[in-house]
Amino acid sequence: MVAPLVWMFSTSLKTKTEVFALPPVWIPEIPQWDTYVRMWENSNILTGFQNSFVVAASVTVLGTITCSLAAFALAKMRLPGRNAIFVGLLTGVMIPFPTLMIPQFVMFSRIGWVDTLLPLIVPAVFGNVIVIFFLKQYLENVPNSIIEAAKIDGASYWQIFWRLIFPIIRPAVSAQFILWFMMVWNDYLAPILYLNTPERQTLQVVIANMNVQYATQRDYPLIMAASFVALLPILAVFLIFQRQIIESVALTGTKG
Repeated sequence: MVAPLVWMFSTSLKTKTEVFALPPVWIPEIPQWDTYVRMWENSNILTGFQNSFVVAASVTVLGTITCSLAAFALAKMRLPGRNAIFVGLLTGVMIPFPTLMIPQFVMFSRIGWVDTLLPLIVPAVFGNVIVIFFLKQYLENVPNSIIEAAKIDGASYWQIFWRLIFPIIRPAVSAQFILWFMMVWNDYLAPILYLNTPERQTLQVVIANMNVQYATQRDYPLIMAASFVALLPILAVFLIFQRQIIESVALTGTKG
């Protein structure tokens, strides 16, 4: 699993000749660190970083709050028809995205959102069904007596959620946050549909365009350098939240 990542970093430091050498060269004779300088100077990698961060941070932070509130309402509040609502949400997951691409594009183009980051942010801010499902199942293990006791003490649902429920589901929220962040950061299909201007494109689209531009020049070290740099935020987020992910997996299987 680590070997492709090592090969990617090694390739980013090679000369063009060493990239195609046989037998393969794992350690370049003279590391070409200037490849990373050329990457920043000859591409839109910086604007791609900024756009990807804006999309990923907005979606995961605001969307996680929305999903947590929805999961709490579906799991612990006495809503009329909550089971039907939940089944309706799950039914939506069964609709493949390719069937929605054209209607969504037409809708966003009519309201003037094409070639902006809004189609990537606004729909996801209202929640992710998979995240809602995971958090709802996690909340099923929380005793209702805790919530009833808080209501008797005069706490509102808003206070119950933030002071009682959210600290309990924080490990699960952290696990879903990192997985969702990775999915949004690595998304390529939606950005390539809606973003046309190079200054508005996300990182994955920028790297794809670099592949088209520089592969014909056999400048694979530059492409690998950009790919390796794009990997670093995901790696950093995973290292920060790995304890919460493991704790979430462990607690999900706890009964009673």
